Amino acid sequence: MGLFPNIIEEAKSKGIDLAMKYIPRDVFDKRAVERNQVVFHDVSFIEVKPHVKKNSLAIELTDFSVFYSQDAQDADVSLKKGKSKVIVDRGQVVKVSKDKDGVVSREVLTKKWTDWIDYWSVDFDFESKREIVRVPKDMSPNSQTQSQGTEGPQQNLTEWEEVWTGDFIFENEWQSFRTKKDRSLELKSAYHECTPGRRKVAVKVVDIFGNDTMKIIEVTIGGKR
Repeated sequence: MGLFPNIIEEAKSKGIDLAMKYIPRDVFDKRAVERNQVVFHDVSFIEVKPHVKKNSLAIELTDFSVFYSQDAQDADVSLKKGKSKVIVDRGQVVKVSKDKDGVVSREVLTKKWTDWIDYWSVDFDFESKREIVRVPKDMSPNSQTQSQGTEGPQQNLTEWEEVWTGDFIFENEWQSFRTKKDRSLELKSAYHECTPGRRKVAVKVVDIFGNDTMKIIEVTIGGKR
């Protein structure tokens, strides 16, 4: 999830091109595997545009595309008469219906790319907070001491050390999301005051199925006012 953009950047720095794929639920369907119907779809695509005004930065979300499918295999055949079902077919949310005579109709529910987005947010300085974890540090045998008045060594005390994972923590500094009462979505963030210089900005999008995609861009903020 959050590792995706960092992996891409690290690979590029080493001259490696990666094609990232979603693992579909169909891999758990034995019949789909036997029929060679499992398709690994590309990771969702985010396009953004930075807007720099003196020492302030705003991010505009300009495109979001998904490519995966869900429950699309044999949907027309397995559906009972008089029933309907919502599926995802090659990046489109589709309502499949079958009337009492067995006639199948399809209605595309995602009319535009913004229909896919439930929530999006911006971290204006992505590399400002390293991800640090505490791991146990083994004590050397020399650190074991003999306790006075006892026959055996004292119980080993675990030492801990802080280690950087190589990743950074996404900090939500601005967001726009839909609610049940308000389905509108802001596509441009508010301006955020930044220190001059080059920085990495992270944009995270959560789609209507809860899938998380992140994109990292580099932006240069102008000099002193």
